Amino acid sequence: MIRLIMLGGPGSGKGTQGIKIAKDLDITMISTGDIFRNAMATGDELAIKAREYVEKGELVPDMMMIKFMRKRLLQEDVAKGWVLEGYPRTAFQAEELDFLLEEFEQKITYAIYLNVSEETMIKRSLLRGKVDDELEVIKKRIELFKQRTTPILEYYEYKHTLISISGENSIEEVEKEIFRQTNII
Repeated sequence: MIRLIMLGGPGSGKGTQGIKIAKDLDITMISTGDIFRNAMATGDELAIKAREYVEKGELVPDMMMIKFMRKRLLQEDVAKGWVLEGYPRTAFQAEELDFLLEEFEQKITYAIYLNVSEETMIKRSLLRGKVDDELEVIKKRIELFKQRTTPILEYYEYKHTLISISGENSIEEVEKEIFRQTNII
């Protein structure tokens, strides 16, 4: 069973690659953005609290995120594998995710880091035109991402599950490189 984590800054392509890989492998794509939107649509109390952080470009607190992930990973559609995008965003979350998966008798197959320049992150984020993709919010997200990236990458490197790939190339080239380095297809 394949369980992948897509890591990268805003606009790095982790969502795009996650969707493509999930489709190619016929497994579930789990996006924290989708989790929040679905939870907010149902009036979920936890999601309403989380929205305050998201709208300011801040990270949702770790314990709140862990509750979201627990709920999501217990759903039926993830039974045959998944690609996770948007989580973990801190080393603490990465460790907590491992504890949660251990409880479910599962483990991460690979953490795939899409490495792109800050210029690329800004350019791509502005191009996607999402409501919360304003330049100042994007810059704040990038700064938060940089502060937290090294510990997460070190964590997965220590666990021997990290694969680092340049996300600067075309969508097709990045996907091809992911499959080449992971041997999952």
